[in-house]
Amino acid sequence: MINQQRIFWNEIAEEKEFATPFHLEVFSQYLSPEANILDYGCGYGRILYELYKAGYKNTVGIDISEKMIIRGKSIHPYLNLHHIEGNRMDQVQFDENTFDAIITQSLFTCIPFEDDQKNIIQQIKQMLKPGGYLFFTDFLITPNSRNRARYTRFEKKYNHYGIFELPNGGVFRHYSQKEISELLSDFNIILSNTEVFTTMNGNLTNGIFCVAQKQK
Repeated sequence: MINQQRIFWNEIAEEKEFATPFHLEVFSQYLSPEANILDYGCGYGRILYELYKAGYKNTVGIDISEKMIIRGKSIHPYLNLHHIEGNRMDQVQFDENTFDAIITQSLFTCIPFEDDQKNIIQQIKQMLKPGGYLFFTDFLITPNSRNRARYTRFEKKYNHYGIFELPNGGVFRHYSQKEISELLSDFNIILSNTEVFTTMNGNLTNGIFCVAQKQK
């Protein structure tokens, strides 16, 4: 699956702009500019650029799409961006207890299957320091006609309502709030807000923003 997703993101890397909001005003309440921060699934570095402008310099971003990373380095050469190689995202190598915060900005919509999700959550827990924060933003099931049609179309293929394919090959998942709660069940949820997001294709979709804390 990761190779299929990598091909999709490489093909659109130079043309898409991401619009899901990053709540810097919330982030800065929990993290000082000296914090060590990982953006997991950083794309072309949009969030890290916002943090850079706000004085956060101890940051690193990783992504499976080498072309996204190339784009990011070309427009933000001062950012620390790295391509994830190999066939599994959870093989990323960082020491345990490295980061004060990890950001997953629309990461899990690109991770449609539960085994992969659980592996990445476990890795995030290992990389976070005790008491560290996960800033989680992702897409929710949206019961409009457009989304209902594609959820239903691919439900039998993937044995799950909420997983769908885009015409150019990417596989994505929208979550129920219960699924998000289960995914983050090992964390202390400090904040959870639902919002309406604009997707990279300009569509309105329900979303969720959570601040979750690793046990101290």
